[in-house]
Amino acid sequence: MLEVVRRTSDVLWRIPTMQRWCSFSAAFLSLAIAAGAQPAPQSSSSSPAGQQAQESTSGRPHSSSLEAGGAAITLETSEAMFNIAVALNACGYDNDLANSSPIRAEVRAEVDAATASAPEVKASRAALCRYIHEHELSDKGRDIAQYISLGLYITPDLKPTADETEMPPDALNVVNLLPLLRTFSEQVGLKAIWQKHRPEYEAITNGMHDQVTRMILDTNVYLRLPVSSYDGRRFLVLMEPMLAPREPNGRIYATDYIIVSSPSAGGAIRMDQIRHIYLQYAVEPLVYARAQAMNRLLPLLKPAQQAPLEFAYKSDITLLLTECLIKAIEAHTMDVGIVKPAKPTGMRDRQEFIRYDAQVAVYDRNAEEIRRSQVDQEMRHGWVLVDYFYDELAKMERDSIGLKEYIGEMVYGMDVLREQKHESEIVFLPPTSGPSGDFVKRSPRVPTGMMLAEKMMLEGDIDGARDIAKKALDDPKQDHAEANYVMARVQLMEGEPQDAVGTFADVINTSKNPHTIAWSYVYLGRLYDTLPDRGKATQEYKEALKVQGLTPDAKYAAEEGLKKPFTLPKSSRQPAEDKEEPLDPSGKAEKDSYKPDAPN
Repeated sequence: MLEVVRRTSDVLWRIPTMQRWCSFSAAFLSLAIAAGAQPAPQSSSSSPAGQQAQESTSGRPHSSSLEAGGAAITLETSEAMFNIAVALNACGYDNDLANSSPIRAEVRAEVDAATASAPEVKASRAALCRYIHEHELSDKGRDIAQYISLGLYITPDLKPTADETEMPPDALNVVNLLPLLRTFSEQVGLKAIWQKHRPEYEAITNGMHDQVTRMILDTNVYLRLPVSSYDGRRFLVLMEPMLAPREPNGRIYATDYIIVSSPSAGGAIRMDQIRHIYLQYAVEPLVYARAQAMNRLLPLLKPAQQAPLEFAYKSDITLLLTECLIKAIEAHTMDVGIVKPAKPTGMRDRQEFIRYDAQVAVYDRNAEEIRRSQVDQEMRHGWVLVDYFYDELAKMERDSIGLKEYIGEMVYGMDVLREQKHESEIVFLPPTSGPSGDFVKRSPRVPTGMMLAEKMMLEGDIDGARDIAKKALDDPKQDHAEANYVMARVQLMEGEPQDAVGTFADVINTSKNPHTIAWSYVYLGRLYDTLPDRGKATQEYKEALKVQGLTPDAKYAAEEGLKKPFTLPKSSRQPAEDKEEPLDPSGKAEKDSYKPDAPN
């Protein structure tokens, strides 16, 4: 099991005075959302503990392969996904079969043998296949994708983990497959087949562990992001050998970032696409923390309307910007297929240094040409800001600045008029020339309940989040503890720390969610540290560590609070939003405000 825990220590909090509360509101928001995103942990049964209360308030579907109290990053297998994949294989899904893991052929042969042995099994298989063929889509990628979505929303005994109204539309299209698959599974003995091959599945995940770990570490080193920070979101790599190796499927469900992948016959996996989902996981929070500042970038959507992109990217500037930034990162870090000259050891002759430097210069020039060619292709596919971000990332590398520190200047400092003109000059590829390369599927379902409140806080709609929490508190059927947890953080962001103290106390006394309880103690500890009242702060941190089922993020935050008092930042780089001021398309004022501080 791959476990990389990410810290939350670098997220800002705020002092209990109205002036400074407002000045740090954007920074506090990131912590508020992070601490609120974690649902209650699952029980040992197929139904998560506290699921009824959680789903009634948050509206968030549970992905069966994710453990709510688990690590931030995991590499797993799933019996539920195995069942779905076997059904597809039993009904003519032969994609990339020759290049698949030997497990796939073995399981197919075992299912065929079990089917041939009894007429009733043949009948159930025929009914299953008839359903699959009747729901076949003309787009083969989307055809398989709908079953992948379904596999993420069911238990091993093939029952949904969410109400149908909370499932993504593509999964909902084929949800009636489940009773047919349950019958087929029982008759063919799928559970026994799964148990037989489960050690092979675990061997695959064990073999992938080091590769995935190295990818994550290398990515974080390039972006200069803290490896061990943790904010309640999760990144899952799900291995399923019964699927086509060349067709990985990425999913983003609320705070869960998932990729379902399959090893080839030689054991290789598409690490580039696993990394793409990880970049979504790493980069999206940095961009969405600035979602309110995106209005002035909306003109950039107009030239993109002619691009061969999905509608979501043509209508959501934040989504388009995020994907372009990720593709620019990929271009900077791609394998250019050229061996970089190795520095000779023991060089004494000056001519050797000159020859080596000349070889490196040639390598750098050739590598840059290859990267620029990749950037050009991405632009023609419709990712219109890749060129801009590619140049900005070069500056970031040169100045040895991390993405978290530099992204503000990249976003706020963009010259919209110049980029709009640049976009208008792009010659896009026709839609018939092939897919844009985006394999990530997002659930278009609008969050409800407390999950919607969390989303509103992330986007700066504090009034909307408060209204949802109040409505939940007025409804005796809702989870009042989770509603109060949202309300307490709203009170903090509105400069009402005394009210927040009482609300956090109510959460601690009534909640059954360890994550919510522990983080309430941490918030109280940090609040007392800012008064300052170190004695009370220490007591709150200690109480957080006593919570049964303590999650890694809350544990780390509490331990850090015991090591040293929480301190407020001296300044904030986040520019204040003023809705009364006209938008500045050039971004000069925003860019100037994001210039690095003068060295001491």
